[in-house]
Amino acid sequence: MAKIKKGDLVVVISGRDKGQQGRVLAVLTESQRVVVEGVQRVQKHVKAGQTARGTRTGGIETVEAPIHISNVMLVDPETKKGTRVGYRTEQVERDGRTRTVRVRVAKRSGKDI
Repeated sequence: MAKIKKGDLVVVISGRDKGQQGRVLAVLTESQRVVVEGVQRVQKHVKAGQTARGTRTGGIETVEAPIHISNVMLVDPETKKGTRVGYRTEQVERDGRTRTVRVRVAKRSGKDI
């Protein structure tokens, strides 16, 4: 189970884009990779063709490529730096029943994510 989810703000900790921040657009769990907005941009050659709404122009597009999940780190909401992720269990009262819920916690500051 990945500790990073879609929509999280992450920082790249290794590779050619080290230090860049961005939001997670997609998590590919089977290959343990994430697609981060504005990071690992590559050029893709696209052939002109037809789509459902008309013709698509061909040419060179710039798209985000997936990077390995171990090369990104979640950004702590308080210190705005990279942090590890831990879990804390809480008892939540819902519909008259008590449930145990896991809450993600930033290890650097101890704040909920």
